[in-house]
Amino acid sequence: MIGKRSGKSTVNGAHFAFTDRWGGVSAVPYEELNLGGAVGDDPGAVRTNRELAAKSLGLDAGRVVWMNQVHGAEVAVVDGPWGERPVPEADAIVTTGRGLALAVLTADCVPVLLADPVAGVAAAAHAGRPGLVAGVVPAALRAMTELGAEPSRIVARTGPAVCGRCYEVPETMRAEVAAVEPAAYAETSWGTPAVDVAAGVHAQLDRLGVCDREQSPVCTLESADHFSYRRDRVTGRLAGYVWLG
Repeated sequence: MIGKRSGKSTVNGAHFAFTDRWGGVSAVPYEELNLGGAVGDDPGAVRTNRELAAKSLGLDAGRVVWMNQVHGAEVAVVDGPWGERPVPEADAIVTTGRGLALAVLTADCVPVLLADPVAGVAAAAHAGRPGLVAGVVPAALRAMTELGAEPSRIVARTGPAVCGRCYEVPETMRAEVAAVEPAAYAETSWGTPAVDVAAGVHAQLDRLGVCDREQSPVCTLESADHFSYRRDRVTGRLAGYVWLG
């Protein structure tokens, strides 16, 4: 696996992986493994990085499905790569296709990977503060259950993201988020209002009956091994991948 701080796990044939920023070919300020195609990086470097990441995971880069993420709650159900079709605006993708990898891009937001290995259903979701409030994770779960998944069987993994100790927001914004998801109410390490998106996501999953959950301990803003938009503004994007073997 490329990268120093990458993470990969497998549960009953469901595979989960998160990248860090190392092992790619992008130049400053996107060094090295930028996987985002809409952040100003050289498109050729991004293609190479996506191929390197896929190869390191034992995947075919042509069988990885990406989203045009817009901080909403739209869900796309897919059965194969987009090919020549335009990539739709969505913040969650769901599939029953084995060997088809779903990818989500982040640089502080929470990458959410979900799979029911028994039903053969997988999903990837992009949960930033707006997506948490909009309900992108419950929307992804609804799409999965419509395809036969059972919440009690779903395995959930969330990747590196800005933590509640670092995600400072105005008091009014914290109140707006907490009104929708109280578990996201947080305070920075220096005593100002904050939002903990990962805590909010896990609270939503818990209420929906998803018990097998793990959260990355990595805070992207604190980690020099990960991209962080809040820290650097002009920067690359990490990726989370989920697929069924």
